[in-house]
Amino acid sequence: MARTRTYVGKALGDTEYLLEQWGWWRMDGMGVPGYVSPMAAVMSLANPMGKVKEYRITDEAAGFVDRALAKLTSRDAQMGDFVWFYFGAKWPANRIGREHGMSERDARQLIKAGVAWIDASLLSMQAAA
Repeated sequence: MARTRTYVGKALGDTEYLLEQWGWWRMDGMGVPGYVSPMAAVMSLANPMGKVKEYRITDEAAGFVDRALAKLTSRDAQMGDFVWFYFGAKWPANRIGREHGMSERDARQLIKAGVAWIDASLLSMQAAA
C-alpha cells in the first residue's frame, strides 16, 4: 500500500513541498519546449492534448530548484541523484535504497540531507536576488 507524502508540520516541510511540486512540474515537461518548429506549435495549438495542469510552483521557482539541484549533484552526486529520484522521478525511498544497495532508512537520511542542502541553497539564492 502506497503512503501519501505529507509535509505539514515537519521540519523543512515547505522545501519538501516545493520539491514535490517541482517534480510534478518536471514530469509533465513544463519548462521544456513542447515543439520543434513553428508549424508544430501551430498544430499543437489547433489540437490541444488535454487540460493544462495547474501547479503550486511558478516557472521561475522551478528554475531555482533546478539550479539548486544541479549544484547539489555536482557537489555530491549520490545525494543529488537521490533527491532527483525521490522528488523528480517519484521513486519511493525503499526503491532508491534497494537500487543502490542500502537500506530505506539510509536512503531517507541522504534525501533529507539533500533537502536541507537545497533549502540552504534556495535561501542564499533568495538573499542574492
